[in-house]
Amino acid sequence: MARRASRSGSEPRSVSAAEARPDPADDEEVRALRVLRRGIAMSTELRRGLPVIAAVGLFAAVGRLIVPVMVQLVLDHGVIGPQGYRPGVVLALSMAALALVLVVAAASRFALIRLVHMAESAMLGLRVRAFEHVHRLSLSTHSESRRGVLVARVTSDIEAMALFMQWGAMSWTINPILIVATLAVMFFYSWQLTLMVLALHLLLVPYLRWIQRRQIAAHAIVRNRVADTMGHTSETVSAAATIRAYGYGGAVRTRLDRAVDRQYKAQMSAFKWWALLLPVVDLVSSVALAATIVVGVTWSDELGIGAGGLVAFVFLVRLLIRPISEIGEVFDNTQSALAAWWKVLGLLDTPVDVVEPDPSVAQDLPAGPLGVQARGVAFSYRTGGRVLHGVDVVVPADADVAVVGETGSGKTTFVRLLARLADPGAGEVLIGGVDLRAVAPEARRRCIRMVPQDGFLFATTIEDNIRYGRSDATAADAAAAIDELGLRRWVDGLAAGMHTQVGQRGGRLSVGERQLVALARAQVADPGLLILDEATSAVDPETEEALAAAMAHLTVGRTTVSVAHRLSTAERADLVLVFHDGRVVEQGRHVELVEAGGVYARLHESWVGNTRRGALRG
Repeated sequence: MARRASRSGSEPRSVSAAEARPDPADDEEVRALRVLRRGIAMSTELRRGLPVIAAVGLFAAVGRLIVPVMVQLVLDHGVIGPQGYRPGVVLALSMAALALVLVVAAASRFALIRLVHMAESAMLGLRVRAFEHVHRLSLSTHSESRRGVLVARVTSDIEAMALFMQWGAMSWTINPILIVATLAVMFFYSWQLTLMVLALHLLLVPYLRWIQRRQIAAHAIVRNRVADTMGHTSETVSAAATIRAYGYGGAVRTRLDRAVDRQYKAQMSAFKWWALLLPVVDLVSSVALAATIVVGVTWSDELGIGAGGLVAFVFLVRLLIRPISEIGEVFDNTQSALAAWWKVLGLLDTPVDVVEPDPSVAQDLPAGPLGVQARGVAFSYRTGGRVLHGVDVVVPADADVAVVGETGSGKTTFVRLLARLADPGAGEVLIGGVDLRAVAPEARRRCIRMVPQDGFLFATTIEDNIRYGRSDATAADAAAAIDELGLRRWVDGLAAGMHTQVGQRGGRLSVGERQLVALARAQVADPGLLILDEATSAVDPETEEALAAAMAHLTVGRTTVSVAHRLSTAERADLVLVFHDGRVVEQGRHVELVEAGGVYARLHESWVGNTRRGALRG
């Protein structure tokens, strides 16, 4: 076997995992047996595969032990026995050995295939479980972790485990059984020599334990460094346009280089323990083999072992050395996999704050426009102070509401609570007269839709992205949404029309065009409550007119709550909610609030001033 080779300004800044909630796997020492017990307990595939694992080890042990035993029989009964050389016996025993080896090899191959299938199924199940858990975590959790940290858990960490399953798991499956079986046969030949060989190898146990503890701690640090590097890489790739526009290449490259260097140093630190392990294992095994030959030849009569038995015993010692050496080789790979497994278990231990109601008591939402009511709503991010303080709001059904406020006032947090991306820490949110925490998830997804500020698109066609608005939407539904929003001229102007590929995250379209597709997706969904999170905050001039017309059509016949960045959004709203320091300090119509001379009047004055300055520059 070969040796191993920018968020919205209304929210707190996102921080790294080290600055935010600690990884549950960092809270205590990673212990191998604890990881194995927990991992196997939660993996149905691994539990079902245990009989297969036992079969693999048994077949491999039997197959490898046949040869030494047959060598002893050939020597004692066909070559140097009392009757001298007996070619017929030699041939018969050799053919029998060949037949047994072939049968065991075929059975082992079948068992190994089953083992690989079991291991891959277990990794698939773990990856899916981790991915689903990430999507169940609330806004509060996602705001505290870098995107790369969560991505690392479902990609690189599980890949480290998959590499272990492809080689290390087989080694740990086959070799322990082979070691026990080999020692049993050795004991049959000579219990004295067996105890000597066993005693020499037992000297390795405390050393292996010492190495193992340091290896797994070092690899836990490696997994953290990998996640940190992925976070910096993700940030660098997604912000490529900004980096180029502002000439941040040098600074960003320095940060990324530092992350890579930290990962490199952590990996080298972990590798040194493996480098300390393998030579010691080889040394002890070589000493055991030499001692067997010396003692066996010198005291063969006293030990009661003949020439054939001694040759077979030496073969068995060599057979014992191989699995011990292989375990030494995969030891480092094992520690890396255990550290990665612990990280994934830590992710799965992250509590799900948004708990869906039991289906038997979950409530539906009424059809049509939905009223909104917030009663004493408060919310805090785990790593920051309170963002919302006792918000009380009543929004009538079919109203067009604008939510305004300075950066960090809590307006975006509030509208995200309406979509139940998180639950309030205190108070309650009622949609259509029903507590949002009691609404069935399918009803919430059907009746409430949120268009985020970046108009996120998937790497497929415009038509497919629009159809994502409703699970049963057809191509005709997507086309109808385009027509209803008055976007047919824009779509027809594209090279491939509805079949235009938008690229990764919609990168082939402008910001405004991505918003148009996102609005059409919301139109297909036909929700009773539409939430627009600064959906018009960064629109290019070419699509501003189309976007304004689409927004006007989209808001008809449903309740609309918009985080407003533009004066026009607040001016046409039926109700304006003014946030300041996490509280609703004013609410009313645009004209009333301007005349009141409060917080909204100052915001309005700032808006008007910016508009005039922009007009003068134009």
